[in-house]
Amino acid sequence: MGFDEEWGRLRAAATERVDSGAPAEPVARVSEPGPAAEVDAAAAREAVLERLADFRSRVVLVPLDERGGLWTAELGGLDWICAFSGPETLARFADARGEAEREWPYRRIVGARLLDEVIPALDFPCGVALDAAGPGGIVFPPVRGLVPDGAALDGDGREGRV
Repeated sequence: MGFDEEWGRLRAAATERVDSGAPAEPVARVSEPGPAAEVDAAAAREAVLERLADFRSRVVLVPLDERGGLWTAELGGLDWICAFSGPETLARFADARGEAEREWPYRRIVGARLLDEVIPALDFPCGVALDAAGPGGIVFPPVRGLVPDGAALDGDGREGRV
């Protein structure tokens, strides 16, 4: 299954769950919450914050669309700016899309600028997907703590804009 098909399948499943009001299926179940679960949650939060700090300080590659704008993909009802940590992860993405033979022009941009300047300038909700086709990929959704409150879906500036 190709990248587009997989994203489409995931988007359709998520849309169906939301439309039906069904709760999201848990990834793992813990029979009894306890200190181990708290440690794991704290470690997970710390790992995400480290990834965020690394992304904010990193220069990433963002492919350009046919109009010269930043290339985005839709998933789960949101647009995502696709960013890559290097040429090899961009090449993996192109290969996953079956488009490895075409030229992929891109811009270099600091991650913090994407989150703090680019996303708030958009007139639609948008997040960032880093290294989307790789095993170490991560998404930064447009929520408070990741983007300025005025650009966050859960902030004061976006109500009614979705």
